[in-house]
Amino acid sequence: MALLPDHLLAGHDAFMSGRYAAEEARYRALAREGQAPETMVIACCDSRAAPEIIFDSAPGELFVVRNVANLVPPFGPNDDYHGTSAAIEFAVVGLKVKNILILGHGRCGGIKAALTEGGDPLSPADFIGRWMSLVDEPARGVAAIADLTATERQTALERISIRYSINNLRSFPYVAEREAAGELAIHGAWFDISTGELWAMDPVSGDFQRPNVDAERAA
Repeated sequence: MALLPDHLLAGHDAFMSGRYAAEEARYRALAREGQAPETMVIACCDSRAAPEIIFDSAPGELFVVRNVANLVPPFGPNDDYHGTSAAIEFAVVGLKVKNILILGHGRCGGIKAALTEGGDPLSPADFIGRWMSLVDEPARGVAAIADLTATERQTALERISIRYSINNLRSFPYVAEREAAGELAIHGAWFDISTGELWAMDPVSGDFQRPNVDAERAA
């Protein structure tokens, strides 16, 4: 049995001869001096929506945590394990990032499950079913809108869930404190997998617009 799949080994060979060779000095500096990213991205696990690729980021530029449907739970320390909450704490308290972006995307499997009655193929007892219960309330609201197609309904909840996660993010006391002090900015965005377009959330209205397209049309 191979230690690693062939395509991963081939990919690492390509990385060493390509990107690492071109950025060796940067990697060595990051190893020596540590990381100091200015932006944290909370994104989905979906293999089609990698933040480092979407934003063409260099090593050390983004602090990324990924989970199903890019959700943020409300602040609530207890005896449970909190991977996403721990990452937020480390980014804000330890790294003192200046920006946090909640990055959603189209055709999200977790959001689709949240809109499916009974969570099929997920039950409330599943890990994912329990996780997606974070957006039960907006999912019921979107499902009740009769004049939306299934695709429109899913896109709506994908975007609404970003706003919900931002509200939950602000329930973390150190996030609220740093935002109030002007030391932290919170953003939302939605990535269209099929077109590659990025839709940014207006911080006041909560609406989404394409900053590289809609701004040009308005000019």
